[in-house]
Amino acid sequence: MSDPAAAAPLGPKPVLTSRLRRAFGRTEWGLVLAILVVIVLTALLDEQHNYWLRPRLSAVNVLRQTAFLGIFALGSAVVIIAGGIDLSSGSVIAFSGSLCAIFLALLAPEEVKNSQNVGAGVIALAVLGTLVAGLLIGSFHAWLITVIGLPPFVATLATLVGLRSLGRVLVEQVTKGVWGSAKTQIDISDSQFSGLTTHVWIPVALFIVLAAAVWVLMSRTVTGRRLHALGGNEQAALLSGIHTDRLKWLAYCLSAVLASVAGILYVSDTTTANPQNLGRGYELNAIAAAVVGGCSLQGGLGTIPGVVLGVLFLRTVIDGVAKIIKSNADVYEGLIVGGVVVVAVAFTQLRQARRRGKQFFPGALGWVTVVNLAILAGALAVVVGPAALGPLTSGGIAGGAALALLVLVKLLDGRRRGKG
Repeated sequence: MSDPAAAAPLGPKPVLTSRLRRAFGRTEWGLVLAILVVIVLTALLDEQHNYWLRPRLSAVNVLRQTAFLGIFALGSAVVIIAGGIDLSSGSVIAFSGSLCAIFLALLAPEEVKNSQNVGAGVIALAVLGTLVAGLLIGSFHAWLITVIGLPPFVATLATLVGLRSLGRVLVEQVTKGVWGSAKTQIDISDSQFSGLTTHVWIPVALFIVLAAAVWVLMSRTVTGRRLHALGGNEQAALLSGIHTDRLKWLAYCLSAVLASVAGILYVSDTTTANPQNLGRGYELNAIAAAVVGGCSLQGGLGTIPGVVLGVLFLRTVIDGVAKIIKSNADVYEGLIVGGVVVVAVAFTQLRQARRRGKQFFPGALGWVTVVNLAILAGALAVVVGPAALGPLTSGGIAGGAALALLVLVKLLDGRRRGKG
């Protein structure tokens, strides 16, 4: 007879393993590996060796920027999972941050003008009013999409353009009415307000709490399952009795409110509300983080742990480039984010295409694409390559290696297609 004790499964270990498997899929583990690779490459290529000599300072900087981006990326991810898109995050950040400063100026005009503290009560009212404004913006998006019938792209593109201009108009009119002269920005010098971001752990803790709450919503509630179903097949969800309009309202309101929270934090961090520059282009960062984290732009797919890791990966890459390039690194941020989005979506599409036996680089267009990608790899190496090799040598090596690899991939694809 067999020993029952020996045949019985171990206690906590299988349970822990199954929980890890449920929380982390292939995408999440791949992102963990990618983050480690970026850290190692940055440590090797950075001439000042910041990761080795100043690890705490580097970690704090990455975590701080991760928290800021992650807060509104969570909202964008929920909208994407629900089958929509929100292009207005950057403008909502600018408008909300400006509106918070406007509330402070209206409630305590002399204190703001003289760079004095306005008091916790005034700050609380300004923050509350800003969050209500975010809720109204999200509701407006939902109305445009569900009642008027505008595509989400068009509805949020309109506010992407309009909210930033509205914020500037309000700042100029309020400053003129309160202080007698129109200004394009409002400076806030309240120590309590700036204290929201003075300590790095406040925004990081807020991000963790919000991520946990959104994770519970999306993975542990009926509403979350319905949001996934809405993104997967809206018509089927509607026929099954799901109130799709309410779910869209929830998704867009959540996105706008979280962007408003980020706007408040950005103004607290910079102590300046400037609607012209604040949050410009940040909507692409949020979408990039969600897509890199495994969210499908077709809807229905995505996890919150994946989004969190996607945000961390994106900020680690940007921080690594800043440490390697040193001067004017922010010029390349848009290139990095755009490239990450294209690569992430391309890998998802190519994985599906490969299952159907489709070639990656078919025909003459495939050869042109191979050359384009090799040139792009060489150009990037010229910018971020090690100084010891020189820009031309780095670009030549990277471009030649990329060309050889891509030609090999194309030839193997063609041979596999011929056999099929």
